Amino acid sequence: MGARVRTNRRNAVAPASAEEQLVQKLQRIEALFSRAGSVGEKVAAARARERIQERLKQLAAEEPPIEFRFTLSDQWSRHLFVALLRRYEIQPYRYRGQRRTTVMARLSRSFVNDTLWPEFQELQQTLSAYFDALTDRVIEQALEVKAGEAEERPPAPRLNPVDHQTSLL
Repeated sequence: MGARVRTNRRNAVAPASAEEQLVQKLQRIEALFSRAGSVGEKVAAARARERIQERLKQLAAEEPPIEFRFTLSDQWSRHLFVALLRRYEIQPYRYRGQRRTTVMARLSRSFVNDTLWPEFQELQQTLSAYFDALTDRVIEQALEVKAGEAEERPPAPRLNPVDHQTSLL
């Protein structure tokens, strides 16, 4: 898949930035989960969002919403999840005393299992891959060394402990 291009003020064609490519990819993922007919069209995306909101209303009538507690491991995942809830006009909250990693919401179980959670996981994987690559690039530029994980080695052989001798006196 080639990079999309954009036109600047001088009508020269420039490749889309990594951030623009990421936004486009996230929009395609959302369109996939919202079952939009044509990806990338604003009208189609708006209709897809409306279909999901209608589906939420229908599920609420068939299956009463229940309170869900979601525990998200980092601030990026939490921000993404809260934004996704708000996009579908669902009010996220947490109770006083709950950790910041906790997000509460009242939803139907079907919507969580069939739409919300799979979409969140796909979006989160995409963002994590982007953040990992960005982090490695910044570290490599700043420190001028290869970033990444530590080398994995086989377990060290067990050594027999050495007894400590008391004084010879």
